Amino acid sequence: MTALTDLNALQASIAEAVLGQDQVIRQILLGLLANGHLLLESLPGLAKTRTVKALAKHLDAKMSRIQFTPDLLPSDITGAEVLHQVDGKNEIRFQPGPLFGNLILADEINRAPAKVQAALLEAMEERQITVAGNSHALPELFIVVATQNPIEQEGTYPLPEAQMDRFLMKVLLDYPSAENESQVLRLLRNEEFAQGASTTPVNSFTLPQEVIFAARKEVSAVHVSPAIDTYLIDLINATRHPADYDEDLARWIAIGASPRGGIGLDRCARADAWLQGQDFVSPDNVRAVVHPVLRHRLQLSYDAVADGVSADQVLDRILDTVAIPA
Repeated sequence: MTALTDLNALQASIAEAVLGQDQVIRQILLGLLANGHLLLESLPGLAKTRTVKALAKHLDAKMSRIQFTPDLLPSDITGAEVLHQVDGKNEIRFQPGPLFGNLILADEINRAPAKVQAALLEAMEERQITVAGNSHALPELFIVVATQNPIEQEGTYPLPEAQMDRFLMKVLLDYPSAENESQVLRLLRNEEFAQGASTTPVNSFTLPQEVIFAARKEVSAVHVSPAIDTYLIDLINATRHPADYDEDLARWIAIGASPRGGIGLDRCARADAWLQGQDFVSPDNVRAVVHPVLRHRLQLSYDAVADGVSADQVLDRILDTVAIPA
């Protein structure tokens, strides 16, 4: 089996456990292929945690779930040096925390204070953590999938712009359709009935980490033409110099995307092309990932807020304004 076949099987396995969220599952796989961190945002109860658990179940990887709370300490997630007694002698050893996993589910990330966010930021950017002056490398397969609730403000700490920029994509989950919700009810009834049964699960598919690494190498080899590079840069420049493109964009955008936005577009567009079996990136691949890659990198103006314009609507206008390469 090829890496692409294996990734398609992984996507199908997750879709069996999380109904009606096919687009979300695909974007999570794009983040896995592009080796980037993800921020999931939705109202409560829309299967954010279930989606990540389904991914961990079908991936040969260690999952760590961290419930972020206002009283959380940095050592609670990074680990700490602990005193041990060995052969009657005292010895200080580093005890790794939950960040030393492959798939980190950071639940309600915006509830943690600044010191915890700083520790997490080092792990996300440097792929290491520092405790008592010593740096400890994280596993090669390391991805943070953070969740946050957009409506709860009590007891939350807004994520700093620098940390938001470290997330490769911001994925939004919406309510399922009536048909999918009916299927969800039947699925949960079947799971409750199967609890305690000794039968082997029907879908026991597990993807080795080596397949992910092989897929990433193939993604890095996907061809990107100079015309696509120009298109990427034009999209990013439209967020930085909106007055050159459209009067409404100039009123709506206060601060545009950083260079990480362009890098993220390139990586996700190549991953999207690879998932579709292409060996080159097309404009459609770029347009497919613009919203999750850029929606959290824009700072909207007061005019946009007053007009009720969202970041996705701004990006829609940018896609309509910036010329597509022939």
